[in-house]
Formats: sequence, C-alpha cells, structure tokens
Amino acid sequence: MKINRDPLSLPRPLAYPVVALGNFDGVHIGHQMIFRRVAEIARAKNGTGLAFTFQPHPLKVLNPDTAPPLLTSFRKKIELIGQCGIDRVICARFNRRLADHQPRDFTRKYLAEAVGVREVVVGFDYAFGRGREGTIQYLKKMGTEFDFQVHVIDQVKIDGHGVSSSYVRDLLEAGEVEKAAVFLGRPYSLQGPVVHGHKTGRGIGFPTANLDTSRVQIPATGVYAVQVRYRTQTFDGVANIGFNPTFDRDRLSVEVHIFGFEEQIYGRHVELAFIGRIRGEQRFNSAELLVEQIRCDIETARSILSGFKA
Repeated sequence: MKINRDPLSLPRPLAYPVVALGNFDGVHIGHQMIFRRVAEIARAKNGTGLAFTFQPHPLKVLNPDTAPPLLTSFRKKIELIGQCGIDRVICARFNRRLADHQPRDFTRKYLAEAVGVREVVVGFDYAFGRGREGTIQYLKKMGTEFDFQVHVIDQVKIDGHGVSSSYVRDLLEAGEVEKAAVFLGRPYSLQGPVVHGHKTGRGIGFPTANLDTSRVQIPATGVYAVQVRYRTQTFDGVANIGFNPTFDRDRLSVEVHIFGFEEQIYGRHVELAFIGRIRGEQRFNSAELLVEQIRCDIETARSILSGFKA
C-alpha cells in the first residue's frame, strides 16, 4: 500500500479512483466496512481504492483543549487500513488553511482535480469543509456537479450501541477491553518504544518493559492479560497500568512483564494487545504481599490467554 502526504502530488491518472473519506481513528468495524466497500468497488472496476484522511486529528487543530487521545498511532492506523484492501492512503496535513476550505472548494480541488474521483464512500454521519458545513446531501450534490457517485454506509450497531470511536474510548476508560475488542474487531493495542522506568519490577523478581504511550488512549488503571508483539514474534504477558501505589509513585506508567523473555529492548518499538482485565489497581502493605498477588495475576493471565484465539 502506498502513502501520499500531499494530495496534490498524486500520480495521474489513477485507474478509476474510489475514495473513502474520514478521520478513521481506531479503524473500528464501521470504518472497516467503509474500506471494504471501497476495495470491493475498486476491484470490480479494475480501479484504485483510496482512503483520504488527515493528520493530525482535526480537533487537535480546531479545538485542542477538547481533542481526545487517539485510539491508533499513525503507524497502526495505516497498517489496519491496508489490511482492509485499500491500495493507497492520502494523509493530508490538517491545518487552519485546510479547515477554512468551503465544501465545494474542497471537493473541486482535492477530490475532482487532484484525485479524479469516480466514486466516494462515507459513513452515515460524515461532514466536511469549513465548520462541517458539507453534509452528505451536499456531497451528493457535488457528485452530480463533478461526476462521481456517493455511497453511504449505514450505522453499525452491536447490542444496541452504535459503533463509534467515542464509544470505544468510553469502554477503554472503564477498563472494558473485552467489549472494546468487539467494536474494534480486534483487541485494543498500544504501540510505543520501551523506555527506562524505576526498575521496581526487576527488584522484586518480575522485570517489566515500560512503554511510552503518551499520545494514545490508555485503558483504565489495573492489571491486564496481554499479548506483546515484538518484531515478528508474539509473547504472552501481564501488564500493569497505574501509579504503583505500593511504592508511592506519582506518574502513570504502562509496564508489562513478558513471560519467558529476557532480552534488553530499550528504545525498541513494541505493541501491547489487551486481551482481558484481571483486576483494578491496588495498594499493598508490603512488597511481599505485592509479589504474592503478582504470582496470582500471572496465573490468571495464563488462563485467560490460553483460551484466547487471535
């Protein structure tokens, strides 16, 4: 899959371009339906399936105080989009200039002239252009003017809840990682480099890798059964998210004890997939009591992971 940072520098002409429009944070199952519809249409027309998205998230530019943490890093987002059969991603830099485009100007400049789009696929709540003035009805009107067809994917619901990035975020903040996985179509994961920590785990016999996860949504504090992806391998483990109250730490950390793993991986990129929540964060009266609980957590994690199928 190819990536273009500048939508105005695409190779022309593209073979029958079919475009998915949106931010697609989390690439949840609703987003996946959009991408697969794009890929299906493109294959049928011997065309090119594209995803047109933005970086950073528009809210980080328009209203940074309310911008939520991301569900996916850029790297993970691109990986997941590619798994849905998309041929090329256009990742436009979102800034005030782009945000001020009238819906018609955006359509003409980027979709009609830069891409030469023939068909567009969007979600049921899609809006675009300055102040989100471009409704789906307006996009269809632009399709008539610039000769492209618009497909709208209906809202996906699971157990009465609409699938959305905001709902997935709520589930993660509550520690409900198993339920979040249903809406994502996969376990939620964090990606980041391994950084130096307090080395508390090593001191009590359970060495941990500490992740830098400052840019993405972190699940609720607690202990989780996880799978750790490092290079081409996957390892089981148990992760702790919290402030280590037994040792009076005051900074949130994400650390994982990887079963049967002894390699030094400081600075290396790993991915932490959350399979199940074991318990909330607790303060223990002694390191010995903490060690006893960690042993129990490891056994619980092994049991959860033994029954998990990727």
